Amino acid sequence: MSYKKKPLNLPGPKAKAFVEQDSTYISPSYTRSYPFVMDHGRGSEVWDVDGNRFIDFNAGIAVVATGHSHPEVVKVIQKQAEKFIHMAGTDFYYPQEIELAEKLNEIRPMKEAVKVFFTNSGTESVESAIKLARYVTGRPRFLAFIGGFHGRTMGSLAFTASKPTQRAGFFPMMPGVTHVPFPNPYRPLLQGEDQGEAVINYIEDVLFHTMIPANEVAAILVEPIQGEGGYVVPPDSFLPALRALCDRHGILLIADEVQSGMGRTGKMYAIEHWGVEPDIYTMAKGIASGMPLGAMVARKSIMTWPPGAHGNTFGGNPLSCVASLKTIDLIQNSLMDNAAKMGKYAMEKLGAMQAEHPSIGQVRGKGLMIGVEIVLDREKKTPGPALRNRIVEEAFQRELLLLGCGANTLRFSPALTITKPIMDEALAILDDALTAAEKAVL
Repeated sequence: MSYKKKPLNLPGPKAKAFVEQDSTYISPSYTRSYPFVMDHGRGSEVWDVDGNRFIDFNAGIAVVATGHSHPEVVKVIQKQAEKFIHMAGTDFYYPQEIELAEKLNEIRPMKEAVKVFFTNSGTESVESAIKLARYVTGRPRFLAFIGGFHGRTMGSLAFTASKPTQRAGFFPMMPGVTHVPFPNPYRPLLQGEDQGEAVINYIEDVLFHTMIPANEVAAILVEPIQGEGGYVVPPDSFLPALRALCDRHGILLIADEVQSGMGRTGKMYAIEHWGVEPDIYTMAKGIASGMPLGAMVARKSIMTWPPGAHGNTFGGNPLSCVASLKTIDLIQNSLMDNAAKMGKYAMEKLGAMQAEHPSIGQVRGKGLMIGVEIVLDREKKTPGPALRNRIVEEAFQRELLLLGCGANTLRFSPALTITKPIMDEALAILDDALTAAEKAVL
């Protein structure tokens, strides 16, 4: 399929009015790449308030795993809302929360049984994980990775290192967090052919011998595939070696699966691609098809803190829990397989597109977590952030919703329900947007 429509002149009048109203009442800290104002959506298609139909390649930032307003998810939410909307799982019991915790134990990526602490978001899940790690180990320090994103609350912000603007004006951070390079084969920061091995050697042979006593490190927090940092997939050597390093020194391994989990990569959790078991992992985004829910999940043997050590009024909300149970059911029964299948198809198409577009430096990803790094010179790998932003804008004017990540990467995180016809239409639009942007910038 080729894109044949003329680019629109967006935003339309209704959208423009809402954007102006938004600037009056909404915090300017939000980041909006273009003036899309949502009216309604179904699956991977959304319509703005002016009636324009778009393909959504963002899925609410990898959140609506089952697509917009999946009828089975909507049905269970409506049914639960008629019973009760809230009861505070921190202080009371209700079956929906217990049933979901049992389900999460069933789909855990490790042999040992787990226990669950429910939150509302990814950053809250990370906050819970670092608190538990400190409590159970009695150690004060942590390691995190350059390019990582773990949230913006003050604890998780200390681990986030993907953009300076996220940290500007908020120093000092929570003390005790040291950042090390993430192994990026396309843009290596350390010497050595195997960046995974190089990073592990740097931690073991440099940090632990010059700056940080290994026996003071409570945990290492890592995204199995970096999200906001550029959808960076590490070399296969990295995560197994990181697990081994943690085992040598009694350090907990925390996997941040907020963006990469829930079937997005073709497996329930991205870390499963490498056969590595974390001690703790964090979840949110795709866990409940758009309902606010997160979870911090830990090995049963380390979830030992006492009543009152941590709590959350809204975490494990019953509407979110039933939405999550239905979401997991849909992911297990078909959508995880579809993510693997459609992700492979998209990667092949993007690989072919790379031959026609000099701005595509690298195509990488697993399942429907795909990054396309945009460059000004492919041989020199010169980053093209302005060109990437122009591509996003050209796509928007052609009714395709894209977002960037990292300095110069396009991210593709569509709903796991996406079909081949919709994927083909989206890639045809992208092809046209790339042509237009390259003509304007290169």
